[in-house]
Amino acid sequence: MSFSPDLIGDVLAMWRYPFMAHAFEVGTLIAIVAGAVGYLVLLRRSAFAAHALAHTGFAGAAGAVLVGVDPVFGLLLFTSVSGTGIAVLGQRAAQRDMEIGTVLAFMLGLGLLFINLYRGGGATATYSILFGQILGIGDQAVLVTLVAFLILVAVLALTYRPLLFAALDEDVAEAKGLSPLRLGILFMLLVAAAVSMAVQVVGVLLVFSLMVTPAAIALRLAQRPRYALAISVGVALGATWLGLFIAWYEPYPVSFLITSLVFGLYAVVRAVQWVGSRSMAPAVPLPAD
Repeated sequence: MSFSPDLIGDVLAMWRYPFMAHAFEVGTLIAIVAGAVGYLVLLRRSAFAAHALAHTGFAGAAGAVLVGVDPVFGLLLFTSVSGTGIAVLGQRAAQRDMEIGTVLAFMLGLGLLFINLYRGGGATATYSILFGQILGIGDQAVLVTLVAFLILVAVLALTYRPLLFAALDEDVAEAKGLSPLRLGILFMLLVAAAVSMAVQVVGVLLVFSLMVTPAAIALRLAQRPRYALAISVGVALGATWLGLFIAWYEPYPVSFLITSLVFGLYAVVRAVQWVGSRSMAPAVPLPAD
């Protein structure tokens, strides 16, 4: 397809194809969840946990392919179990790295075993797990994603305040009667579900592009949580939509386009802030003769 100045007409034309309509539908739902959960991930200093759960999900998806089940279910099962284990073993943010690294190493080995045992023609399935395959989503996947989205948003809305409180200051939250263990398990389950959804768009290896980078941009642009949360979701949505739009014209993977867009925006924000800080720095007086 060739690009034209009529953007609305181009969008309507691509939406006539079911695979593009499904991609926009699922991409929108996943971007909202990833942007919102990703903001809490950075506040709780749990970016490594999200990264580990994505790779843990790879083992689950590979196991699901091995037994002939939809990879999404394997993703959700393994990420949920691993996330719960991480929360139980490391209740404090400062204690989690060792537990996360231990679980991650074991799960990667397990995923390698599952791939080695699988004898079918699963190259396409494995590729979609690693790098995402949003343009291959069907009607059933859209329905499953919508149900998961509604459940996640409802849980997040009900628990947002205590999760935010605990993310900003764990000690004070515990002193106020909030259970770090319960909140930790709840948080890790939310991350597990968000990762399982985001893998459909960008894959295991690039899940940071939707789970972390938009939130990192938001934290540099806003101090108040409500504004930062809105920016994080907005960046994830904008990158997903623009990535799908560009993929309509160019033969590049959608996951690469989304990753490049959010990284490029993050680099621009950092550069602008660096220039601004340099221009506002006080001049150093020259020594008198």
